[in-house]
Amino acid sequence: MGIAIITSGGDCAGMNPAIKHFVDYCFIKGKQPYLIYDGLEGLIDGNIKKAKHSDVAGILHQGGTIIGSSRSQRFFEYEYRKKAFEHLKSHKITKLIVLGGDGSFRALKQFYDDFGIQFIGIPATIDNDIFGTEYCLGVDTALNTIRNGIDAVRDTSSSFKRACVIETMGRDSGYLALISALTSGAEVCIIPELEYDLISLGEKLKDQMVHGRKYIVCVVAEGTKQTHNILNWLENDLHIEARATILGHIQRGGNPTVYDRLMAVEFVTFAIDQILNSKINDGLVIVYKEGKFDFKTIDYINSATYSVKPTLLEMAQNMTK
Repeated sequence: MGIAIITSGGDCAGMNPAIKHFVDYCFIKGKQPYLIYDGLEGLIDGNIKKAKHSDVAGILHQGGTIIGSSRSQRFFEYEYRKKAFEHLKSHKITKLIVLGGDGSFRALKQFYDDFGIQFIGIPATIDNDIFGTEYCLGVDTALNTIRNGIDAVRDTSSSFKRACVIETMGRDSGYLALISALTSGAEVCIIPELEYDLISLGEKLKDQMVHGRKYIVCVVAEGTKQTHNILNWLENDLHIEARATILGHIQRGGNPTVYDRLMAVEFVTFAIDQILNSKINDGLVIVYKEGKFDFKTIDYINSATYSVKPTLLEMAQNMTK
């Protein structure tokens, strides 16, 4: 029976290394790998092909996903899930590896409940907001992209004695902004997980400016929707020229870091071994926590909301008040 891989939802660096290793490792295990193109929409439309080594040669260094992705409203409807199942059945595919986030995993859990197609989810989202795992594919590359952006903006800010406001992605999670602020020497960090006091921050920064501070770096998580407010605060309250930079979707792309490539190989290896060698009574997600890989049920993954480590939040207190 065949085994297929699908990428669903937002793309991220690390997906292509995972796809390549999926194909290579399936052949090592004596299984025919299949590629599902264009995510859940492609699954509905039957855009499924047998994979060859040549399909994945030379993709390790590429960001994004060569097999495409999508967000599918149609998959919420049973008739389209039935079509997707028929396409898999025609290829004798009984097992799926899914690269995506919690929404993708929930969709495949419903698919399993409907038709019994076994799957293992691999967390792949730069938001790093999936409960139960400390790491998702793409996060390290995104953080390095943000680091490069902050370093570049800091250079020009220091030249003109300006403040800079850098907005990061992350949906409702402040993880990217928090780690970036901590590792870039930012003076201000605004994230959903922490309350902030602009009056206190302002007094502290004004004092530093009197004593020689020439520029200010502020990192703001998109989930706070505070980028322009922070910009106005800098100019109107602190009386320093300021510029805002919204990094946007460059955080999803780019050359995958060594760490993301390695994690892709490890995630895929353990996922394939698990799905081939054990009886799965439900959809599973492979997680990485405290330096170890483990498997959790979708119900467990959905049982709580991801939260940033309290120790990391504590380290950021000086950037919020």
